[in-house]
Amino acid sequence: MGRSAVAASAAAPERPWRLGVFGWPVHHSRSPAMHGAALRELGLEHWTYQKLPVPPDAITGAIAGLRGAGFAGANVTIPHKHAALAAADATTAAAREIGAVNTLTVLDDGTLEGDNTDAPGLIDVIGRPLGGATAVVLGAGGSARACVWALREAGCARVAVWNRTAERARELANDLGVDAVERVGGADVLVNCTSVGLHDPERTFELLPLTEADLGDHGTVVDLVYRAGGTPLFTAAGAAGARAVDGLSFLVAQGARSLERWTGRDVSRAVMEAAVRDDAT
Repeated sequence: MGRSAVAASAAAPERPWRLGVFGWPVHHSRSPAMHGAALRELGLEHWTYQKLPVPPDAITGAIAGLRGAGFAGANVTIPHKHAALAAADATTAAAREIGAVNTLTVLDDGTLEGDNTDAPGLIDVIGRPLGGATAVVLGAGGSARACVWALREAGCARVAVWNRTAERARELANDLGVDAVERVGGADVLVNCTSVGLHDPERTFELLPLTEADLGDHGTVVDLVYRAGGTPLFTAAGAAGARAVDGLSFLVAQGARSLERWTGRDVSRAVMEAAVRDDAT
């Protein structure tokens, strides 16, 4: 597919490359804090990472504009992940199968490549082999598609998906060859890809298909939602004896993979996590 524009530009290492995150809204994003810390750690203080608030009706043009505006790449968050798939000039096989792009890279020939680092980011935070394991994913949006795909590709014996709108769960399940369920039982891995816990924490176990006691039937619980002090799902999972992983850890994992793609260098996940947790307090 070709190198990134940055990796191809050894003759001009001091160029002030730009990075950012597309979203609508995006004011709450912690990405600038964690990427900024990692760039300073790498000695790339001349690089910048910014929030890129773009409404849905303008996202295609905004993505195309990366090429001529000094960008090495950009992250993509809600609600633009599907639009980014269509707007990219080329996409990785993983992004096409998932049906969503969260990382755009400007290649050396000006091509905009779309990839999805949510999928490997999930496997990073789970941190153990998944061959033969069982998994349940809550939600049916772009992040859920990435997580379902990642768990399937990691060798899980069964991946089940639940959504409040059962038809959407069935559609995702049919697309990716997994099971749609209306009830959630115990599993080795549970991943929450819904927004439950972000704006309505007190209703968490009213809106999700399980109780606090049920969390003890899961080995690892990953909640993609992040909020100061942790979500009720994250807190209850730890109290129930599950290994609980919060959304900030997932944010760092997928963000680190994006930054490594853009810079061609290994980045410090510890530095990124410290920065994002400090920013979230």
